[in-house]
Amino acid sequence: MNKLIIIPIILGIAAIVSYSMLIPEESSEPLTTPIYNSGFTYYDIETIQTSLKEYDIFVSSPTAITDHTISQYCTFFEKGLPRNVEYCTTTAVLDSDGNTIGNINIGGSTASPILAIANLETDTLESDKETTYAIFTTVIQTLVCDCWEEEESIGFETIPDWLDTVHTFYYDSDERNIKSKIDNLADTEILFEITSKDNSVLQTLIITKHV
Repeated sequence: MNKLIIIPIILGIAAIVSYSMLIPEESSEPLTTPIYNSGFTYYDIETIQTSLKEYDIFVSSPTAITDHTISQYCTFFEKGLPRNVEYCTTTAVLDSDGNTIGNINIGGSTASPILAIANLETDTLESDKETTYAIFTTVIQTLVCDCWEEEESIGFETIPDWLDTVHTFYYDSDERNIKSKIDNLADTEILFEITSKDNSVLQTLIITKHV
């Protein structure tokens, strides 16, 4: 029986590719209500579950996290500083062979989320590439918009083109930890990180509503 696997959020980054920005540290400000009342919701995980079934990818039912372990699942940056949320849900993601490859976490207030995180861990970037690309593409199209190809300012024709570019930069950088950010799509910030581990590679997609 597959168990829910926690993949920790990696905060240390070594290199940055195009369309990436370092966020300077500033004093924090309280989040405003309109941020929570717009964009994606907790119920969107149901759409993700349904869409990924077409690729034989299973996403478990959400589990609510409200205790002291919440930072292991949902952390975001506000004004350059890591912030926790008061409520977070996590789901396990299983490939077509029934192997758990990661989690999709959505967090914010109890009423509405402000961020979503998809953590996928594979042996290499080429391992389960079709699966990881399907997951990242589905998460972006569901939680942000299905409008990527209409936004010429992004600089990449498709989501897979963007992911391919980051993969290439990772290899060209001697497999250093890197991140790339898209900051101009449907009032969200989309961050993609690749982190080397001892015997695997962690790919993390983080979507946050603009603060």
